[in-house]
Amino acid sequence: MDLQDARAATIRDREDVWPDTVRLQGFTYDSLHENGELQERSVERRVAWIRRHPGYAAQPYEQLAAWYRQIGHDDDARRVLLVKQRHRRKTLGLPARLWGHLLNAAVGYGYRPWLAGVWIAALILLGTTVFSAHSPRPTEPGQVPPFNAFVYTLDLLIPIGGLGQRTSWYWQGGSPSWLAYTLIAAGWILTTAVLAGITRTLNRN
Repeated sequence: MDLQDARAATIRDREDVWPDTVRLQGFTYDSLHENGELQERSVERRVAWIRRHPGYAAQPYEQLAAWYRQIGHDDDARRVLLVKQRHRRKTLGLPARLWGHLLNAAVGYGYRPWLAGVWIAALILLGTTVFSAHSPRPTEPGQVPPFNAFVYTLDLLIPIGGLGQRTSWYWQGGSPSWLAYTLIAAGWILTTAVLAGITRTLNRN
């Protein structure tokens, strides 16, 4: 079925009549109906419809997301755009694909920013647990604030600024030292992913 660059006020279709290939690049519409009913909660089925287009094309995803926004289903629109980014990732080179996987895991390409909070909470729990079971050394004995495993972990995850714990205490090797380096790196990665995701979303809007 070739619908490329076509225009329809209303689509009335059924899943059982879809051919294996549906060319949708440039196809626009105002509403979707199936069996006489307005299609509002059919994200998975509509995405499956788009995936019958050969290769990757952004426009069919954008059109479907615009339709969901039009009827007030912003969450569904974000789900469609998230699937679009995951599909696009398969067309990229290896470095871009790896970065795409990271963005997807960290913030869902900016469409699921709450994921960053989940990662941060998990890392804070890990750091607090591990650091509470070990004793670091003060950088300046007698002149530093008391060690607090929770605040120390949070300090490691904050890329800019600080809470005074990271510069006051250090580890002499071992697993706590490696975990501290890992948390610093994770803090930068999560911050970069969040900013990249927010920028992508704002540019799209």
